Amino acid sequence: MIKITVNGQEKEVADDITVRQLIVELELGKAAVAVEVNRELIPKKIHESTVLTDGDTVELVTLVGGG
Repeated sequence: MIKITVNGQEKEVADDITVRQLIVELELGKAAVAVEVNRELIPKKIHESTVLTDGDTVELVTLVGGG
């Protein structure tokens, strides 16, 4: 297990978890999500290949449409 910070809260997750797996684990899989890891924006096309490591800081922002 590794410790990461997600939106300001410490969380323990499995070793070798990817950004995509984290999104699914947090039940955000169907939402449009902007992801930042250690202050770097992570494009959706590399969510599945971006592996999180111990101490990473992740910010997730869900995008909502409306009028």
